[in-house]
Amino acid sequence: MAIRSLLLPLAMLVLATSSAAVAQLEIGFYSKTCPDAEKIVLEEMAKIIAAAPSLAGPLLRLHFHDCFVRGCDASVLLESTDGNVAEKDAKPNKSLRGFGSVERVKAKLEAACPGIVSCADVLTLMSRDAVVLAKGPFWPVALGRRDGRVSSATEASNELPPASGDVPLLAKIFASKGLNLKDLVVLSGAHTLGTAHCPSFADRLYNTTGENGAYGLVDPSLDSEYADKLRLKCKSVDDRAMLSEMDPGSFKTFDTSYYRHVAKRRGLFRSDSALLFDTTTKDYVQRIATGKFDGEFFKDFSASMIKMGDVGVLTGAEGEIRKKCYAPN
Repeated sequence: MAIRSLLLPLAMLVLATSSAAVAQLEIGFYSKTCPDAEKIVLEEMAKIIAAAPSLAGPLLRLHFHDCFVRGCDASVLLESTDGNVAEKDAKPNKSLRGFGSVERVKAKLEAACPGIVSCADVLTLMSRDAVVLAKGPFWPVALGRRDGRVSSATEASNELPPASGDVPLLAKIFASKGLNLKDLVVLSGAHTLGTAHCPSFADRLYNTTGENGAYGLVDPSLDSEYADKLRLKCKSVDDRAMLSEMDPGSFKTFDTSYYRHVAKRRGLFRSDSALLFDTTTKDYVQRIATGKFDGEFFKDFSASMIKMGDVGVLTGAEGEIRKKCYAPN
């Protein structure tokens, strides 16, 4: 398969992001214990995305939300119990989708190699394959993550980057995970895939306060024509029925059009628009928005995804290998 041929030339990207904690992650980690692991994931993902192309964005988002809370340990997949409210039930995670697809891929791996491949690795591979199947870049995934046993809604609420955040706040959150300002603007490009419910952005349409104290205005950082179109879809801040494309016109395709929308003040979230208010992030947005540097963005996105996939990983004897991704063993 052409994808496999990319593993060796891109492997140096992984080595460049190695740290002491990540050193135990390896390309080909399952080569002896489950040699077809990546093939099984990709084949099942191809079926999932063929049947539901709109799932590419949600599966990528699942990986993001996992890595920003306790690291990439699949804690976002755990169900709440009588004594604990898990990450997936935190307010920022209420709209997450794709859990069933993760269980579907994990079941295939359990049938082939029982108790070998972690849910954390499954989710990391699925997010990569979601991008590839949406016509985005391929990158090698170093494997060997283990699954966490703890999941906290409170931690998720406190640690996830908010859609309403400005660059200083987002940069601080990213820095706490070992990610820099370039990673912030590059990984924001993931918003080229997927949709969002009105409550995540409708405050920009109805609840902005003007300089004179007037309330209920449209966010001035949002293009007025685009705002009018959004108001036709979202009738109120609490409208949970309607979905809006994060990258209108190509929300199922991984490309650079997201940056063209942001450059025109048509980013859906406040965090998208905020990229134009910092010199570093604005320069990157405007450069990629020209459409002349798609290859550069694909390379940057691959490198940033590798870095994010290494955040706070459990390896060796830490954690466990869950049999079912939604519950500890």
